[in-house]
Amino acid sequence: MPYVNIRIAGKLTREQKAKIAAEITDTLERIAFKPASYTYIAFDELPDENWAIAGRLLDEE
Repeated sequence: MPYVNIRIAGKLTREQKAKIAAEITDTLERIAFKPASYTYIAFDELPDENWAIAGRLLDEE
């Protein structure tokens, strides 16, 4: 059973999540032969203040 956890800075729309979930599910089914009904995907949306790149928080830019 595939479990995919997507952590992203900021927010995605419901439509974006649906498209991403469909693409990932399709890829796992097509390439890894995992049934779509067994694929679980979780989205973790984190505020920009909880992410840093090159020593700077993303909400500082």
